[in-house]
Amino acid sequence: MGRQSLDSLDLEALEAAVRRQALGLAALAIQQRLNADHGDGQQTHHTCACGGVARYAGRRAKTFHSSLGPLELERAYYNCPACGHGFFPRDQQLGLQDTSLSPAVTRMIGTVGAMVSFEEGRQLLEELAGVCVDAKQVERAAEALGAEIAADEIQDLEPMQNPPLPSTLYLGMDGTGIPMRASELKGRSGKQPDGSAKTREVKLCTVWSADSQDSEGRPVRDEGSVTYSAAIESAATLDTDHLPSAFTQRVLREATRRCFTQAQCTVVIGDGAAWIWKIAHELFPRAIQIVDRFHVKEHLSNVGKSLYGATSVEAKLWAQRRHEELDSGRLPDLLRALRRHADRSEEARKCFQYIHRNRHRMCYPRFHDQGLCTSSGVVEAGCKVAIGTRLKRAGMHWTVRGSNAIIALRCSRLSGRFQDFWERRSELRRAA
Repeated sequence: MGRQSLDSLDLEALEAAVRRQALGLAALAIQQRLNADHGDGQQTHHTCACGGVARYAGRRAKTFHSSLGPLELERAYYNCPACGHGFFPRDQQLGLQDTSLSPAVTRMIGTVGAMVSFEEGRQLLEELAGVCVDAKQVERAAEALGAEIAADEIQDLEPMQNPPLPSTLYLGMDGTGIPMRASELKGRSGKQPDGSAKTREVKLCTVWSADSQDSEGRPVRDEGSVTYSAAIESAATLDTDHLPSAFTQRVLREATRRCFTQAQCTVVIGDGAAWIWKIAHELFPRAIQIVDRFHVKEHLSNVGKSLYGATSVEAKLWAQRRHEELDSGRLPDLLRALRRHADRSEEARKCFQYIHRNRHRMCYPRFHDQGLCTSSGVVEAGCKVAIGTRLKRAGMHWTVRGSNAIIALRCSRLSGRFQDFWERRSELRRAA
């Protein structure tokens, strides 16, 4: 810089220039070191996946995206005459097999792909790490990594908790729709005026603890205790072979990882959907079942609006009295109030049936005395945080395969499991 005044220097530009130079030198050093090592071609042959003999066929170069910059690597190539398949042993050793991205860049893409759109991810990679890949590469790599995580999730049932367990564990289930491509919706009925569908439902399972309490003695979710597992899956049992549904199996895996049934007290929370309580009965017959209190109050408020008008004082007063009856456990009084309007109001009739059917799950005074949560706020927040904020943004339309991959990737990161997955992935690739 000579005698140039420090005041006239653009520090940001200087940092960027020095960083690029340093990374370029580091990339060059790695490239030279790997290219100078021809140990990957010393064997005359390798056993091919087909069982045939793959023979050494020279060295070939390929450029890879790394966190340091582009790397042009020369690797030994082996070809199998039996099946025509060729492969590079070094690619497998370095985690570069079937990709042009280094493991570090793949991990970066997994991080941004889980959190923001693919285009935003591309911009973040370039701005923060100097990694230049296009949005389509981000999409392909993020979805491929998410698919790996989804497959790993089925195998990895190691318990997450170290003793002692929380005294009470909660498990919640819910569903939320995400926008899909038209090709994924052919023949599906939905809520559009013409009876068609624009979305598919993601079913979410979440587990958490709430041994902490606020100043009024109400249970509060314990920091870092929430984990998620979700996918576009059916909750319907396959009657032909009596196998549990795909989502039922997902719930069981999540419960196994969290040692749910080993807790002193177990609680299942959800809305009034029949599929939730069917799974709860099937998997956790001893768990306390609670219908989300605020969900019930929302139903009652809607009844009041349908009876007296959406903005009327009478509607608010009627709903307030019903809420008080619900909170105090006076369910017979509440049901009588609904029955009086059931003949002339479809909303009142449905709400009566809903509360009557789930009344044993609405014993809120008793639940309060036991120090239990009566709200599924964690589950509803999970639908927004784990699903909505990433997959329900303007202009997004998903395939089932792509959405399930990103959901798996996102749930892994939000549940604090991504590091464990990455370590298992690295160990498997080194051992292969």
